Amino acid sequence: MLQPAVDALAVRADGTYVDCTFGRGGHSREILSRLGPHGRLIAFDRDPMAIESAHAIDDARFEIVHEPFSALAKVLTARLGAEGVLDGVLMDLGVSSPQLDDASRGMSFMRDAPLDMRMDTTRGETAAEWLAHAEVSEITEVLRDYGEERFAHAIAKAITTARTGQPVATTRQLAEIVAGAVRTREPGQHPATRSFQAIRIFINRELEELKSVLPQCLTLLKPQGRLAVIAFHSLEDRIVKHFMRDASTPVQPPKGVPVRAADLPPPLMQVIGKTIRATADEVAANPRARSAILRVGEKR
Repeated sequence: MLQPAVDALAVRADGTYVDCTFGRGGHSREILSRLGPHGRLIAFDRDPMAIESAHAIDDARFEIVHEPFSALAKVLTARLGAEGVLDGVLMDLGVSSPQLDDASRGMSFMRDAPLDMRMDTTRGETAAEWLAHAEVSEITEVLRDYGEERFAHAIAKAITTARTGQPVATTRQLAEIVAGAVRTREPGQHPATRSFQAIRIFINRELEELKSVLPQCLTLLKPQGRLAVIAFHSLEDRIVKHFMRDASTPVQPPKGVPVRAADLPPPLMQVIGKTIRATADEVAANPRARSAILRVGEKR
């Protein structure tokens, strides 16, 4: 989704842009290739490895910020000093392929590793630390709400029972506990898939971060500035979809109040085009892209 996402920004040579999820820099490098000498790109990421990777970009137009993207308004106000200063914002949500592939991060059950799951390994509670004290009801809620796991309560009880003997400290331990508690699963899906996803989303506050940053983006964008968001999970995409829908819906007066439509304030955003999904070639090159959905909005 690299080209479609950057195309959706309609990059201006002298514009100011934000890449909220630098990752390993694919989108940032493409944006920089389209900027002129007076353009500017500010990228955010929570992952120290992503920050280290960004230091390889030797470009005066580029700046990397080690913060979650919920800090967008705070950081940009300090640097740019006003609202309505951005020509475009790009977000590529969820966990990155390097994070999944690095066993030490504990994001995947494919290899045994410490149960960490943090996107930012310099701060916050690990998954193992949380599972050591979380109540059955709390674990159940996380698995149900963030993983849409129908066996959430059974898994939560199995985890709290298992930890009385020894801490649930590795990915293999957790995967085996979940597998023992799940009675059936869709063909081709590992029993622990939903649980790992749910705990990771919870540990990193991924949905709360997203809900926080979207209104900030709208405030910081200039008129005709673009917001492009790639989501990989239905919960993320639902938040983006509803935000863009609500921001692009005209204000409705209270019932019975005689107000002409022409006198009502216009919506703050318009949705640009239809949702875009990865092509067959993109999915063949990167199977993770099969669930990717790109939505684009433009500030009025």
